[in-house]
Amino acid sequence: MREKRVPTVGIALIPIVSMVVLLFVGVFMYGSDPHVPIMLSAVVASLVALYLGFSWKELEQGVMKGITLSLQALLILIILGTLISTWLAAGIVPTMIYYGVEFLSQGLFLPIAIVICSLVAVASGNAWTAAGTIGIAVMGIGTVFGYNPAMVAGAVISGCYFGDKLSPLSETTNMSPGITGVELFDHIRNMMFTTMPAWIISIILFFILGLSQNTKNGSADTIVTLQNDLKELFVISPWLLIVPVIVLMLIAFRMPAIPGLLIGSILGFVTAIIVQGASIKKVLGTMVSGYEGKSNNEVINNLLNNGGIETMMYTVSLVMLAMSLGGILETTGILEVLVNSLLNLAKSTGSLIATTVVTCISANVVACDQYLSILLPGRMYLTAYKKRGLHPKALSRTLEDAGTMSSPLVPWNTCGAFMAATLGVATIEYAPYAFLCIISPIIAILFGIFNIKIAKLDPQEQLEFAEATLAAEKLENSYVLNNKVDFD
Repeated sequence: MREKRVPTVGIALIPIVSMVVLLFVGVFMYGSDPHVPIMLSAVVASLVALYLGFSWKELEQGVMKGITLSLQALLILIILGTLISTWLAAGIVPTMIYYGVEFLSQGLFLPIAIVICSLVAVASGNAWTAAGTIGIAVMGIGTVFGYNPAMVAGAVISGCYFGDKLSPLSETTNMSPGITGVELFDHIRNMMFTTMPAWIISIILFFILGLSQNTKNGSADTIVTLQNDLKELFVISPWLLIVPVIVLMLIAFRMPAIPGLLIGSILGFVTAIIVQGASIKKVLGTMVSGYEGKSNNEVINNLLNNGGIETMMYTVSLVMLAMSLGGILETTGILEVLVNSLLNLAKSTGSLIATTVVTCISANVVACDQYLSILLPGRMYLTAYKKRGLHPKALSRTLEDAGTMSSPLVPWNTCGAFMAATLGVATIEYAPYAFLCIISPIIAILFGIFNIKIAKLDPQEQLEFAEATLAAEKLENSYVLNNKVDFD
């Protein structure tokens, strides 16, 4: 068996630089999808791993580990495909659009959109659930009003990730304090200092953006025509809104996302048959292939042609390829080497927080998964924060400011791929308008540089940490000495 070598920084950078080059050439120069460049990047990473002494079997295990991390996300994605298609067939989404264009203010639509999505995401604790339910309706309403879909998607994502970040039901909101040893609500309260300013700035930017938009397509006559066309195609009733309310309540009361969304899909299936009079065969086909709207109104056709398992397969395959690459990079220790090299650059509190932000964003790009972008720097940087006298909640907040928030901005990340598939807007198109996701990491860095609301360890906590560190060093020295004596 070949002896494995720890990669140098230079060796570790080979698959990273290769991925950047391949993506630039494939996606930006030739306009291809990112699948093949990501797959070729995994090939380069595999060759580097073999050079370092890893066997093909170990690489396969790393690939399987990476894909396993994304299985829950992939299942949610597939189930959400069936939910969207059944809610369309059931007239639930058309009903949301029908009443939404009637009651929402056209001029204030973008700031209202971010607020609505924020509330739903806080209640559900899941950005994906919020985007796949209220987010779909908001996208439809925005299209009717004549807004650029990329702007609307940016508002939806900003709201969804605000709620996901601050909700005590959110997985990442529980994960960040969990790995750093911080009490959950201390973590949430501490996040308010950076998240609320970013959210308020985002709302102001969307307000200004809304004023600058020419929304003549959303004139009163156009809206009335669309509503009439919707009523010709579907039974429109406020009673249909009971279905999304039930789903959101189930998830708000701590039902996991997968069974909650499954129930929503089943309710949509039953509603399509009973209320809209669709046949079982047609609805089953819709769940696989997606709903196809047939109307003389092109706007309605664009709104309703969505959902289905097949539609999500593009995203599922991209996530699997990306997570395979991430699994290889983690198994070979390449990610750990790169993180440690970045940590060596942190010479002050500001640079430490900035390094954490860069690491989280880089992990979202390279490891392709939101959870890894929190877990990896969370494990690696905790001691460094304590040595500098910083409270672990300063780290847990930064993990979310950068790791959680930057994830939907990367096209091949699980979150970026999901949002693009669900909202029907390419990641690269909506990313400039996802203001909250862009502003949060910037505020985190500025707060670190100017030492604003950075939690410190109190003297007793610093003493306890110093004593624990000293005890650990003595234990390590004793272990090394004993092993040396036994060996001799």
